[in-house]
Amino acid sequence: MTSLDSFEAKTITGTDQRLADYLGTVVLVVNTASKCGFTPQFDGLEKLYVDLRDEGFVVLGFPCDQFAHQEFDDNAEIADFCRLNYGVTFPMFAKVDVNGPSAHPLFTWLRTEQGGLLGDAIKWNFTKFLINREGQVVKRYAPNVEPADIAADIRTLLAN
Repeated sequence: MTSLDSFEAKTITGTDQRLADYLGTVVLVVNTASKCGFTPQFDGLEKLYVDLRDEGFVVLGFPCDQFAHQEFDDNAEIADFCRLNYGVTFPMFAKVDVNGPSAHPLFTWLRTEQGGLLGDAIKWNFTKFLINREGQVVKRYAPNVEPADIAADIRTLLAN
């Protein structure tokens, strides 16, 4: 069975990262964008991360430019924007596609495991996927779901 540990991704600084390193941790994967109406969710995502990381929780941010070109071209610019404007300290990864033939394999798997209301495709920035400690996707959240509204689900997984 495929799980989070089957994938690798490049960090925003270009280092290869095995996602198997996050097994045993509750993970929230988010496709992000720096110039989107939902961009202020970075504040809530960072708060979740800071509040719950010591209990075994992490947010993984994956910038994406597939929706109305709302992301910077350069990964360094994305990293600076997130750090300077929202104080982001959770792991950020290099810009990826989340839909279509060039989609990162992680997002192909996430979409297959947890389809949305209108099919598997991710419809917009800040779609979120909650993954349990065993690396299995347990829930998908629409872009308009605020990070604070996911906290109870995260705490339930942390308690198990």
